[in-house]
Amino acid sequence: MDVITSMQAFVQRYLEHHQNAQSPLITQWDADWLSPCQQSEPDAQGMIRWLPVARHEISDFRDTERALEIDFHPDIKAFFSAYWSENLAAITPRGPLQLLLPWNEDDFARLQQNLIGHVLMKKRLKQPITLFFAVTDDDDFILSIDNQSGQVMLERVGLPAKEVLAENLASFLESLTPQ
Repeated sequence: MDVITSMQAFVQRYLEHHQNAQSPLITQWDADWLSPCQQSEPDAQGMIRWLPVARHEISDFRDTERALEIDFHPDIKAFFSAYWSENLAAITPRGPLQLLLPWNEDDFARLQQNLIGHVLMKKRLKQPITLFFAVTDDDDFILSIDNQSGQVMLERVGLPAKEVLAENLASFLESLTPQ
């Protein structure tokens, strides 16, 4: 499977999990932070229902790649281009995580800025380039893909990624259990 197909399958499992648990997807509404994901008007507590919304085009990373003088692995571009969404919680054999997804265009721009900072840190530390896509409950660890091989790595922030969790992002997404 490719990343988009694996992500579609995970989102379907995620939605079924929340439907079966009768736990609607809700988040705090912000008039200055609108999203295609919003499915309702804010309630009395300022909460809205939301759903992941499929995107239909690959996001443009050219300016970011040009600025960093690297080409991003195609899997990370596909991942961040698949959906507009809140972060999605999942469980792995190693523990819980949050898949980082853009809520709107401004959030996508902020995500790219964070990726730039991450790559610049890796370059400064003379470490292999990784690109993050998820966070763990432990603030010291992130999940990333190795930009050369595409392997999914568990990475301690500031240190070289050492532990391979999956050979590629598609197979990693297939292994996730929604939370």
